[in-house]
Amino acid sequence: MTSATPDSFSSAPPEVKKAGAGAWIKKNLFSDWFNSLLTVVITVVLVSGFYRLISWALTTAQWGVIPNNFGLLMSGTYPQTLYWRIWILLALTCALAGLSWGVLGRNVSTLFSRGVLIGFGVVCAFIVLFPPTRPHSLKLLPIVAIVAGMAWVGRQAAHKVSGLGKWVSLAWFVAYFVALWLVGGGLGLRNVSTNDWGGLVLTLIAAVSGIALCFPLGLLLALGRRSALPVVRWLATAYIEVVRGVPLVAFLFMGQVMIPLFLPEGARPDRILRAIIALALFSAAYLAENVRAGLQAVPRGQQEAAQSLGLNTPKTLGLIILPQALKIAIPAIVGQFISLFQDTTLLAIVGLAELLGIGRSVLANPSYLGRYAEVYLFLGVIYWFFCYAMSLGSRKVEEKLNTSN
Repeated sequence: MTSATPDSFSSAPPEVKKAGAGAWIKKNLFSDWFNSLLTVVITVVLVSGFYRLISWALTTAQWGVIPNNFGLLMSGTYPQTLYWRIWILLALTCALAGLSWGVLGRNVSTLFSRGVLIGFGVVCAFIVLFPPTRPHSLKLLPIVAIVAGMAWVGRQAAHKVSGLGKWVSLAWFVAYFVALWLVGGGLGLRNVSTNDWGGLVLTLIAAVSGIALCFPLGLLLALGRRSALPVVRWLATAYIEVVRGVPLVAFLFMGQVMIPLFLPEGARPDRILRAIIALALFSAAYLAENVRAGLQAVPRGQQEAAQSLGLNTPKTLGLIILPQALKIAIPAIVGQFISLFQDTTLLAIVGLAELLGIGRSVLANPSYLGRYAEVYLFLGVIYWFFCYAMSLGSRKVEEKLNTSN
């Protein structure tokens, strides 16, 4: 009987054969006659549609409606003499975005990879060549440079300052109030009525405010629905089920009419504030179910282990259960945030001139009758950009927290 020698068993992993692009295409797109036919048909349809779109955009489309109403679409009837506040706010937001990018990417080998540089080039070319943004290229190009510069600064600072991410989070919190101050005025700046707020500025303020309010409320509702106290559990369940059974449009109308009824006589909140409260209360019910799903996915042994270590219920929730539940629920939570951002289009129904409502106002101008495709395509690109940015940020956070492992 022969004994096994050390060379008989190899501890090295099996060799992985890397297939080239041609092999991948053959395997996934042309594996049999049906897949080949399907691939050809889909390719022809996509290429034909893309060609028609590009041809229309370069030859037939009348893009003058966008640059002629660019300020209106971005900020509504905001005074033109105060547009400098909007530009400062945009630069501040992009600076913080670049700083956050640098901090999150402090451990990657190359922050400005080839793909990132190509992306910057495409953005700059778009700003210079696209008619609606061309008149503002001298302002937009430096803002792109600010993003890149702050990303580099953030990465360098993260290597030298421990816990910089917490300070960046605090900076975002402070920036929200700075934004309200810049847009609304006060404390040395000329006041601007909320009746003049509109366009993309109003959409972003409503979305960010709604997200900031609905997240803690949804968290409390999710914990309340799992509470051991029957009264708390029943109240949380009743709120969630009632709100989820009412359409958002009705909720917005009720918010405009009923919120003042719960306040002292004579107190009437601003209509934008009432709309934000309605959005937050509505989204909190859906967010609560997303968080509850994350809580149920955490093994019960985690809570029992925490109790065996002597941790009380608040510490168990704050240190053990909630961090794991929120990591699991990140995709669903961000999906709800994206839905809330898209739901801001319904604010026009209650008389607020958000981005889509301003677009309808532009199309009502006799000078731009029939320019539906140009206006709605431009607005669609804006909505897609912000929704994709949230989705991309969600994936980066998941990778950072290793939620897939």
